[in-house]
Amino acid sequence: MNESDPRPITNRPALLLLPGLLSDEAVWRSQINALANRVQCVVARYGSRDSLTAMAEAALEAAPAGFALAGHSMGGRVALEVMRLAPQRVRGLALLNTGYQPLPQGEAGETERRGRLRLLALARERGMRAMGEEWVQGMVHPDRLQDRSLIDSVLDMFERHTPDAFAAQVQALLQRPDGEPVLDMIRCPTLVLCGREDGWSPVPRHQAMVDKIAGARLAVIEHCGHMATLEQPATVSAAFAEWLARIS
Repeated sequence: MNESDPRPITNRPALLLLPGLLSDEAVWRSQINALANRVQCVVARYGSRDSLTAMAEAALEAAPAGFALAGHSMGGRVALEVMRLAPQRVRGLALLNTGYQPLPQGEAGETERRGRLRLLALARERGMRAMGEEWVQGMVHPDRLQDRSLIDSVLDMFERHTPDAFAAQVQALLQRPDGEPVLDMIRCPTLVLCGREDGWSPVPRHQAMVDKIAGARLAVIEHCGHMATLEQPATVSAAFAEWLARIS
């Protein structure tokens, strides 16, 4: 089965993968390949949906009855919405380089809003790749900024999206719900993973999620920024294998 096909055709358990902002199947490629003998991967697509709830609903429509669930960055927030909408369908949960809090009140929230809208304006004026060249500077470990293979893979992924799709996802993030009540409800085996040098979603935020989820385990990936699945693919895949082994 192609990983974008929503209908598993083998007896392997399903793993529903939720990409982050401006991401697609490519962000999960290494994990899909590494886990091919263990799980049947289904990668969600959000289309033009402009709320995390609508994205979660689209993912659920494409998913089998029961599945393990992993979300990266914005996809982690979508995963929490999946947990809110259909917890009985989720066998295990992995939250990568993500967060759970709503847009902050006051100046912090306005600063985030301005920053996201500035990037959107740049994408409309100069194109998605030009926007990505600026945005990616804070998304990977500083030592990897000269790794053109890595950087080009991220920029290529961004460029496969339109400014309108970017606008819809920005809208979803600016109106994101508070995920904290969902954390208290999670009872399935849960992995919380982040890069040690993730400037967008730092380690303390992930530790806070672990503290709120019963039985959750934290994996901190060394020498790694926000794009953990691409920066340290083998280490992330190994963490996934350990997590999947805990799912009955």
